[in-house]
Amino acid sequence: MMNEKQKEDVLKRLNKVEGQIRGINKMVTEDRYCIDILTQTRAVVSAIRKVEELIMKQHLYSCVTTSMRSNNAEDKVNKINEVMDMLSKFRHVG
Repeated sequence: MMNEKQKEDVLKRLNKVEGQIRGINKMVTEDRYCIDILTQTRAVVSAIRKVEELIMKQHLYSCVTTSMRSNNAEDKVNKINEVMDMLSKFRHVG
């Protein structure tokens, strides 16, 4: 779970992405130069990856750390598998 500061940071970044998406939509509507549009889409992808990074870091420091400190072997294995599955998905994203 995220604390209020972490939520605020993630939400601020997501709001920025939302604005960038609206800007890209406007650029497409206005038939702007394709390379300019692509530059903006890459900025959105980069911003989303940063949001993922922040959330993953928080997950590791909270949920995973709590699980590793517990005496629940099954939960530990589940958390490790969960993180490994997510890392695999990150590797396979364009």
